[in-house]
Order: sequence, then structure tokens, then C-alpha cells
Amino acid sequence: MKTTLKYVSILFLCTLLGACAPKEDATELYHQESPLQADITMPDDFSGNDPIKIELTQDNKTVEDADFVHVEIWKGDGSFHDGMEEAENAGKGMYTFKKDLSKDGLYYIKVHAGNNGSTIMPTLPFAVGELSKADVDALNDHAPAESGNHSQHH
Repeated sequence: MKTTLKYVSILFLCTLLGACAPKEDATELYHQESPLQADITMPDDFSGNDPIKIELTQDNKTVEDADFVHVEIWKGDGSFHDGMEEAENAGKGMYTFKKDLSKDGLYYIKVHAGNNGSTIMPTLPFAVGELSKADVDALNDHAPAESGNHSQHH
């Protein structure tokens, strides 16, 4: 009798645990994120005439009206920091931003963009005019030295 009760208990537990197995399509029940992507094109010179172009895509489609697109620029040596400013929607997934940078050196641009719950903040280094030895060394170290006095608002 004890043996039969033991086997029935084991059979019952196995059946109970088998019922708790995850569904095969469980991953489809969770939010599937489609990341936002940005392609940043810098002008040849920074006279203020040619804009920085930012093309946003999501799900392999252009993002016509992103939730926000802000641009932040700072100089690698910390002597210049331009707070976040809104980029202009030029249509067809293209956003533009104009900035006149007259001093030579290494700069960084950070694009803060968001759409449909996906937020990205790519940072790119770029040169204006001639780079100093310190700028070249900073580029070789791949360390974007952010200015510490910027705010995070959208």
C-alpha cells in the first residue's frame, strides 16, 4: 500500500509540474523592442551654412515624426559646451541642426533621440580645422570626455 501511494504521489507531482511548463510561444507575449537607429552626417566645414544631418530609422523605416531629437556638442578640451538644442525636422526621416564652430579642435556630438519607447544617445567625435597633439591622443584613447555641466531634459 505504501509503495502504491508513493508511485501515485510521484505520478501526481510529475503531472502537476508538467502543467507548469512554459508555453512555446511565451517570448511573443512580451514586448518586442524595435531599436531606433541614427545615421549622423557631418558637414565638410562648420561655417554655419551646411547643417549636421541625422537620419532616423526604426523597423527599417524612416521615422517621420520622432518623439524628440536633441543635439549636444562639446569641445574635447572642455573649453566649449553647447547644451541640448532641438534638431529641426526636415521631413522624410531627416533631422538637421546648424552650428557655427570657428575654433579648431576635437569636438563631440551626442544625439538624444526617442521614438515609440526606444531612446538612443549616440556620441561621435569630429574635427574642426587642425587637431592638436592632445586632440589626436584623445582620439586614440577613444574616450569622449564629456563636459560635466549639461542637463538631462527632454
